[in-house]
Amino acid sequence: MSATRFSESVSGSIRDGVLVITIDNAPVNATSAHVRQGLVKAVDHAVAVGTVIGVVVTGAGRTFVGGADIKEFGMPPVEPTLPEVMSRIENCRKPVVAAINGAALGGGCEIALACHGRIAAEAASIGMPEVKLGIVPGAGGTQRLPRLTGTIAAIDLIGSGRTVKPEEALRLGLVDGIATDQMSTAIALARGMASGPLRRTGGIQIATPDASAVDAAAKKVLAKARGQAAPAEAVRLVRAASETSLEDGLADERATFLRLRDSLEAAALRHVFFAERQAGKVSKLEGIAPRMVETVGIVGTGLMGAGIAVAALTAGYRVVGIEQSEDAAAKGRERISGILDKAVQSGRLSDLARTACLDRLQVAADAGRLAAADLVVEAVFDDLTVKTELFQRLDGIVRPGAILATNTSYLNPDEIASATAHAERVVGLHFFSPANVMRLVEVVDCRATAPDVLASALAFAKKLGKLPIVSGVTEGFIGNRIFSAYRREAEFMIEDGAAPDQVDAALETYGFPMGIFNVYDMAGLEIAWARRKRQAATRDPNARYVEIADRLCEAGRFGRKTGKGWYDYSSGEKAVDPAVSVLIEAARTAKGIVPRTFTSGEIVERLLRAMADEGKSLLEEGIAARSSDIDLVMINGYGFPAHKGGPMFVADTYA
Repeated sequence: MSATRFSESVSGSIRDGVLVITIDNAPVNATSAHVRQGLVKAVDHAVAVGTVIGVVVTGAGRTFVGGADIKEFGMPPVEPTLPEVMSRIENCRKPVVAAINGAALGGGCEIALACHGRIAAEAASIGMPEVKLGIVPGAGGTQRLPRLTGTIAAIDLIGSGRTVKPEEALRLGLVDGIATDQMSTAIALARGMASGPLRRTGGIQIATPDASAVDAAAKKVLAKARGQAAPAEAVRLVRAASETSLEDGLADERATFLRLRDSLEAAALRHVFFAERQAGKVSKLEGIAPRMVETVGIVGTGLMGAGIAVAALTAGYRVVGIEQSEDAAAKGRERISGILDKAVQSGRLSDLARTACLDRLQVAADAGRLAAADLVVEAVFDDLTVKTELFQRLDGIVRPGAILATNTSYLNPDEIASATAHAERVVGLHFFSPANVMRLVEVVDCRATAPDVLASALAFAKKLGKLPIVSGVTEGFIGNRIFSAYRREAEFMIEDGAAPDQVDAALETYGFPMGIFNVYDMAGLEIAWARRKRQAATRDPNARYVEIADRLCEAGRFGRKTGKGWYDYSSGEKAVDPAVSVLIEAARTAKGIVPRTFTSGEIVERLLRAMADEGKSLLEEGIAARSSDIDLVMINGYGFPAHKGGPMFVADTYA
């Protein structure tokens, strides 16, 4: 069974009269030009050889086809285009079956759709995430998928960009079967198809969908899109698939794809995509191996600590949680178990996985149990004395090679480290709440942090499925320092004449899920108030300072938890509070400020500029390594709309 090479990345061999075409284009078998050329040559070869009765397409390694070749982004097209490859596969007069051995994403999913049959391995995942890059599928995805799954499921899958596992794919009609040995099953399917008429996806009639159900599916997608163009266009194209011919639908799809590909929105999302590839890369760590981490200690099992524990447990770590009393330890275990239960209820975790997590968990009041930990994360009250004394106690408990990580939001980790016996093993791991959900982790490289300790912290965060961004030491690190500048500018505008709800509305129209004053009410105003009081003695008396938030706190208005903050929640819904307007007016009068009007555009422009200016300072000070790191922090930790690219991208684009 000798192999024939059709291009540098596509080869084929004949098994039982079936040409097995293998795509081998590491690392993700992307649809590079040589892959497309090889596929066309291989299909043509199968047609020309009389002894070949069918074709199976598969991928080498653990990926079927992971999507487009990112190196071709923005480059002139090279023939054949992906739509031409799809047409060649679908119109082949011999059966073509996809043996989906792993991830089939974007163009990989479209290849599978163009085949006459699809067999998924148990480890496969299938989806079209194009909307996450500001584009729509460009090789038939919006037209072929609804012919297999129906309009409603296709709107959901393409409009959201989510991937599905084999069981759901089979239920939706996206695949014809699931097999442990997908190759043998796919070959058998191709052989069985050879004697009958082929089921070409493009020729399948779409059942007339229920209009109200389609509207509901579309509304769900568009509600999450927050003004992005790609999801709306995806919905439109999927709807059109049941109303027009395949030929017209494909032409519309391709034109839409090309138009969106060249849009600023797509450029912003590509920027985010590439930024994530760079994130966590630290030049000084080249060749540095991380330490082995198998057991994670977590001191404090409140909301933050429990979230970190769940993230570590679901990543496969053993976890030792420590509390101050047995009663607190029992409540901590209950809290962790409750989060795992919710994950099971939502389908994100199986019952078996939940049981395995709990088997790896112990929560106790005996800090001595941390002697077994390779990494200890503190998640206690954000007070310098509390954290410093804890780390000094840990010096006498943990083994010499163990790493100590502080989860502080604003305190100086260098001060904490310097109070310990081994400052070189201290690193910052700033999680965002809820830690089991939020993707961002700021990894703080302290003054004395050893290179392998920093490498270990990055490896740990990545294994948790997080997006680690390295920050130097500064108050608030990258995110909270920019957020403070952003808040300060917002409060300046409030004092100068804007209303809190006007500022929030401008931000939400821009694409933020929540305006800044709404965010403050959600988080609780007392946190920032405590910090401002700590800073009062060292604050520059000549610097502008807005006291409105202090007055709210003095009145007991700490946000949603107290029913009143920047807004009034006493009715159960957020409402503008005339009492806040009176308080703001009094603050203006005390300073002799004559209020002026602000447009939504001016509000957004000033806030974006405040973020970008602070970001530039962070770069100049060496706190952030790359402007794209700053964008990722603001997108993943503070709700900056990804389709705008982040504050630094916006500043560079409109400079």
